[in-house]
Amino acid sequence: MQSGGRDGVSNRMAESRFVCEREIVIQQRKIDSSYTSYRNLLDSALSEAQQTIQLQEKLGNLKGELKEAEDAMIKALSAKTRKEARKMALMESISVINARIEDLSNIVVDQKSRKDEYAAIVARQSEALTAYKEKLNQNSEHRDQIEDAISWYNKVLGFHIECGRGVKFIFTNINPENSNAEYSFVVRHENERYTLLDCDPPLCDTKELVSELNNSNGLFKFVRNMREKFQGAAARGISNFGVSIDQDSTTVSISAPVASDSTYQSHKSPIKRKGLHSGEYASNAREVGIVEAILSPGSSSLRRSSRLKV
Repeated sequence: MQSGGRDGVSNRMAESRFVCEREIVIQQRKIDSSYTSYRNLLDSALSEAQQTIQLQEKLGNLKGELKEAEDAMIKALSAKTRKEARKMALMESISVINARIEDLSNIVVDQKSRKDEYAAIVARQSEALTAYKEKLNQNSEHRDQIEDAISWYNKVLGFHIECGRGVKFIFTNINPENSNAEYSFVVRHENERYTLLDCDPPLCDTKELVSELNNSNGLFKFVRNMREKFQGAAARGISNFGVSIDQDSTTVSISAPVASDSTYQSHKSPIKRKGLHSGEYASNAREVGIVEAILSPGSSSLRRSSRLKV
């Protein structure tokens, strides 16, 4: 029994040993498999770690490149902004220049139209100047004729005129005994009427002559009649006779020739003039018109015919 018990124990121990050995082999295999798996995982982890390090290096490089790219983009944007601003300024300048060009074009058109207008005005003024020169030449001839007439009256008839408060007509060569004796009368033309202001020596019937003068406006005839009366008075040897002249004698209003200021200026040299006040200038301009009425080229006084002797 003891031997049987020993065999049973041995068998159990052998079985246990066999089971342990088999379990050891299984566990050894598991350990080997686990080691292989761990080794593979470790290698994979190392590989991934190396890849991670490489990727980090690449990431750092990419970050540097990105920063450089950002700096370049900022510079590019800044340059683009400056170009845009320059472009806007240029466009504004171009707009201003275009507006200026348009204004200048309008000014040129306006200046051309003004030039045409001025050319037309200059042409008209040239024509007017030509006409004025022709008229001036005619007036010059007119003045020459008047001066010739006055010279002829002075030499032949002893006749000359002075302008003052009125027009004074002076005659010599009236009295055969004293050819230098002066006979004169003063006529004033004002408010469309003639007035005899003075007569030396006094004559009769002067009121009738003045009335006839205002009615007919025949100054030449009046002067001739007055000279004839002076001649008659001298022939009769009467030096002081008749009545004094009434300066307010009745006259009849009628139009009479009136000279312009230019006529007055052009005739003042051959006519003796007394000192005038400023208020008498217009009156004397009218009075010189009386002279021109006698001595104008169209009057009969220039026709030195024996039929029209004064």
